[in-house]
Amino acid sequence: MNRPPLLSRLARASGDRARDALLRRLRTITDVEGSHVVVDGKRLLNFASNDYLGLAQHPAVVEALVGAARRWGVGASAAHLLGGHREEHDLLERELAAWCGRDRAALFSTGYMANLGIMQALLDPRAVCIQDKLNHVCLIDGARLSGARLRRYVHADVDSARRQLDSDPAAAALLATDGVFSMDGDIAPLQALARLCREQQATLVVDDAHGLGVLGADGSGSVADAGLGQADVPVYMATLGKALGVAGAFVAGSEALVDGLIQFARTHVYTTAMPPALAAATRVAVRLARDEAWRREKLARLITQFRAGATRRGIALAESRTPIQPVLVGKSDEATRLSAQLEAAGFFVPAIRPPTVAENGARLRVTLSAAHEEADVDALLAALGASWATPG
Repeated sequence: MNRPPLLSRLARASGDRARDALLRRLRTITDVEGSHVVVDGKRLLNFASNDYLGLAQHPAVVEALVGAARRWGVGASAAHLLGGHREEHDLLERELAAWCGRDRAALFSTGYMANLGIMQALLDPRAVCIQDKLNHVCLIDGARLSGARLRRYVHADVDSARRQLDSDPAAAALLATDGVFSMDGDIAPLQALARLCREQQATLVVDDAHGLGVLGADGSGSVADAGLGQADVPVYMATLGKALGVAGAFVAGSEALVDGLIQFARTHVYTTAMPPALAAATRVAVRLARDEAWRREKLARLITQFRAGATRRGIALAESRTPIQPVLVGKSDEATRLSAQLEAAGFFVPAIRPPTVAENGARLRVTLSAAHEEADVDALLAALGASWATPG
């Protein structure tokens, strides 16, 4: 017997990435202060965070976490169905459902696990799953693990999605899309996709990880921003670790959906519930995100400022009205060079390279936050402009 050694294969694959300058490396943050982080002993202005509303360090959120930890301890100690579902979880689920205009919500430990649970509970090998080609990998993995036939449509192209649905008209169908795409920052054509799903009797799933808290008049996300509701988008997922500044995720929809997930979503049934103290902190973050509209207003001003300044300097940006502002570079080594030059100038803006994005699609993923000030954005633009003009 001569089986191939798996660890050696993994080492070779890592070596291939290193050779192609695509190896990912962990950077340890040793301190956080507002919009600044300390990396390798250097204090850097952070433009890589998904803390879009600046809530991760909000004193009221921190105090809620600490106070609830004193009451409940630091862990739930069991899965939801086995005694891990505490009062804080129940209250948070009710508040999230009300905020998003849904009947009920169910908490999950991460967005990745929420999407795996959705797909595994709703799909089987007889079904077809239609997905945008730029969807987050957890949606793709969820479809593959479900055994359903996975078909992908051209990014944000509703006609392409229609063709994929038409190719299998007798199968039960689920169409899944990000609300806001994590690497491009653009928003899915949700109204058109909802019409298509009604016509095709397909179930529409929206992953709103990067829309919740940012879009909509009260921050309730991309679906609300598009003027749609539960009848249009029956399955709504969002994470709690982006604009809300905490951690975890939820799925919201009808009573039947949530009951079904509690019964059949393995990533809910067989996972320890999130810490009750974290749920308590999230309830405070929800209220701040919903009620303090000035955070979204400030964020919108910073986005406009950044885009106008980049245009004046000839810096190529993807089309986006969200806090995700990709600086389009192309080659991986050039993106790495720009990131290093920005770090030397005092800014933390990691390069995003294949396979996270397409070949020749390397970029700097600039993310803006209500924690930033106009002077911070001006300083980044000046440094980016100087680096952009410097030959590699």
